[in-house]
Amino acid sequence: MTSTTDKKNINLTLKIWRQKGPDNNGNLETYNANDISTDISFLEMIDIINERLTLEGKDPVAFDHDCREGICGMCGAMINGRAHGQEKGTTLCQLHMRHFADGDTIVIEPWRSRAFKIIKDIVVDRSPLDKIIQAGGYISVNAGQAPDANAIPVPQERAETAMDAAACIGCGACVASCPNASAMLFVGAKISHLALLPQGKPEAAIRVQAMINEMDKLYFGNCSNHRECEAECPKEISITNIARLNREFIKSGFF
Repeated sequence: MTSTTDKKNINLTLKIWRQKGPDNNGNLETYNANDISTDISFLEMIDIINERLTLEGKDPVAFDHDCREGICGMCGAMINGRAHGQEKGTTLCQLHMRHFADGDTIVIEPWRSRAFKIIKDIVVDRSPLDKIIQAGGYISVNAGQAPDANAIPVPQERAETAMDAAACIGCGACVASCPNASAMLFVGAKISHLALLPQGKPEAAIRVQAMINEMDKLYFGNCSNHRECEAECPKEISITNIARLNREFIKSGFF
């Protein structure tokens, strides 16, 4: 719910998932977040709560963050059942408290996926996404001086489509929002931005096979076209990239 009040500070009830470690059981704990400015971001709100918990001698809430500019993909949590919260095309660090109303209850939970093990509280291990990238390998390029920008002609439309796919920041929202915990949108984006460009062609078949095999090995689910991934992606990556992934896989010789 978007607040329409002119009030600058709001009082909230937070239900936050607390879990000491991957081998411990977790539960939702309730905290009062009083006098929260509507001008701050969601992560800044958690910072304030953690300062108060520390002063009370309690364990602060563990959460991932880095750039806080919507670029790194580090932040991520389920906010009232929505990946990164209710605002479309927004990472958690870009979500501001003005989008909540005085008296709201906010439930904060970690990504839920067999592939993403909970480390502590709302911090999860997203290294499986890195392993998929590593499985993709390299591209054949001549190292050394940068080539002329016009040395390899690329149609503008194709270049723009490749850049749209390359906008993926690997935050894991697609996995967390998918009922099958599928990484197909993530892998589709990574395959697409190279498959669309000449530089990605030489290793295209090997790349798609290796990345899909690694994805399956890490217990990610398959796509069943629910489109939750597309709806919750903070960079609004299109599921047309999943279709391209499937085509590239078929072209690689596997049917």
